[in-house]
Amino acid sequence: MAKPNYNYQKRERELAKKKKQEQKRKSKLERSAKPPLGDADAPAGSEETPS
Repeated sequence: MAKPNYNYQKRERELAKKKKQEQKRKSKLERSAKPPLGDADAPAGSEETPS
């Protein structure tokens, strides 16, 4: 019976993690690059309730 190649499996897991982290980083950059659409129209003091 053949021995499992644990080093190969570990390398595959590491590559998958790096790929996922890179995708996450790119999506965060895209979100931060775009200005929020809803906040541009709201006046500055609209969050506070008048007393």
